[in-house]
Amino acid sequence: MSNAPHSPPSWLPKVNTTGYYVLLAAIATLILGPLGGVTAAYMNFSLGFFVGGQVLAGILGSTITRFYGAEGKHGANYIQTMSASIAGLSGMAVIVQAMVWLGMPAPPTWQLVLYFTLIGFFGVGVGMLYTPVLVDRMQLTFPSGLAVANILRALTDPKLLKRSVGQLGAGASVGFAGDMAANLFAAPFGAVALAGNMTTIGAGMIVGARITIPAIVVGLIGESMVPYLVEIGWLREGEPFRKIFFIIALGTILGAAIVDMSIIGWKFAQQLRSGRPAATEPEADWKKVSSGRLYAWVGLTGVALALVASEVLHLPLGYVLLAIGLVFVFVMVNGISLGISDSNPISSAFVLTVMLLAGLGLVDPAVAFLCASIVLIACSVGGDMQQDRSTGWRLGTNRTIQFRFQVAGIVMGAILCVAFAKLFMQAFPVLELNQHVVTDHPEAAKWQSAMTYKFVGAITGLTDKKPFVMTALQIGVAIGLVMELCRKLLHAWGAYRRFTEGSKAGFVTGFMVDAVVLPTPYASSFGGFVDFGTSLWFGLGGIIASYSQTLEEGARGKAPAAADGEELPADMSTNSLVGGGIIAGAALSALAYGIYKLLDAVG
Repeated sequence: MSNAPHSPPSWLPKVNTTGYYVLLAAIATLILGPLGGVTAAYMNFSLGFFVGGQVLAGILGSTITRFYGAEGKHGANYIQTMSASIAGLSGMAVIVQAMVWLGMPAPPTWQLVLYFTLIGFFGVGVGMLYTPVLVDRMQLTFPSGLAVANILRALTDPKLLKRSVGQLGAGASVGFAGDMAANLFAAPFGAVALAGNMTTIGAGMIVGARITIPAIVVGLIGESMVPYLVEIGWLREGEPFRKIFFIIALGTILGAAIVDMSIIGWKFAQQLRSGRPAATEPEADWKKVSSGRLYAWVGLTGVALALVASEVLHLPLGYVLLAIGLVFVFVMVNGISLGISDSNPISSAFVLTVMLLAGLGLVDPAVAFLCASIVLIACSVGGDMQQDRSTGWRLGTNRTIQFRFQVAGIVMGAILCVAFAKLFMQAFPVLELNQHVVTDHPEAAKWQSAMTYKFVGAITGLTDKKPFVMTALQIGVAIGLVMELCRKLLHAWGAYRRFTEGSKAGFVTGFMVDAVVLPTPYASSFGGFVDFGTSLWFGLGGIIASYSQTLEEGARGKAPAAADGEELPADMSTNSLVGGGIIAGAALSALAYGIYKLLDAVG
């Protein structure tokens, strides 16, 4: 294996110089951040969830920083931190879409950008506050953060890097061509089903069959229950099952989170009672952060946010302060969920905030929506902060510098959030249609907008009181709690683990239990947020990925290994890289087609 030189070529600035940091910021701001941003926005518009840009930005950023040798891993980490910050806020373009669905008068663009920026600033500050607990003391896994760390550790392996970039490029080509074919030929030849669902298939390839098959199961249950739901008055004739199933699905996530949070809290309490010393050596320089400056940042950005919300957007100060207070709760809770399952349930935090505001007497949909958006955006960027710090913890990356890169990314992300919202909705008018009202639009299948659907459903409940909605939520919480508790007990049973790991029959049994009989609620809930067709395509991607991985492992006799003999992290598998490339390619296709439609309309 030939390592990259430790001294960069003359055309590159030296490490830790002003030019070096400017180069990293330019790559993140002008290339990788917008690339991840358009991917996140497209996924949220088309599906209702998005894959964070950490892995993609880490791999592509390392194509530049690899010239710095092993030291380049920190530069690549700064790039992916800033890029993920941009991508995460860009994915919040669905907030603007939800305003349109609700018929809310949109604030001027500068007001939205300022509001989103201040929420982002406050969110990253709160996320940084919890880093010593979640990352240093509890040492949660943060799967994507671990994957990025493993990728950046491979900086000195040019063959591995070339392979990763090549597979991403191949996937992007397939995604771009497939989605463009659907856009260009749908009218004369009918919808090109496979091409039109490239994003869904790509997402399924990333997570695998154990995550995607549960969505199919829930979709089948939902379709079969439509007549009964109509009969009891929970649905009107012709309405899709997801109009009520999304409430049940949210409940299952909350129920599972109760189990996970209780277990983590109990373990943490046990650790504190044990009296074990938190550290046996002085804190490393890279880990040190000025507590005074951090507290000042959180305080000042919180005050600025409250002032802008109340004085510029004219929101009631009391409700704004409540939402700001809830950020401290949900960033911690969602951070634990992200650290355990790689899932950041930001929509659940949004819906719960709306319910709390309604419980205090708030009935104005616009006020509820904008106040709950504080929790939504803060949980998104705060989770990114903690995940990025977990990567830095494994690499020894300077936390103060990493914080500055993330803050800078917030500004660009807020701008792109509004820009992508306007661009996509102008190019695809179907995105402006409230799918709670319009259920039979021919293009709606491609643009599920499941996150928007959840937001609008929660807000609509303020003025359209339906007692059965709370019943549906309670049913979901009970299902999620029981399922997750049973899963924890089953997987902790030594005999069951030995059976599933010791034979082919055991493997099949374990797969069926995880995918069909007792799936994780975090996975099965997706089937309640989208229509059955989308669940099928999502499931297909996962099945393709899991089957091809089984064939590959069988052919090799073991999991793929890097050039130095170490096993590759899961996020660098062929399926995950190709799947991520497909999503990025489809997003770029949508952007290119959207620009084409806009220019055609102007011309």
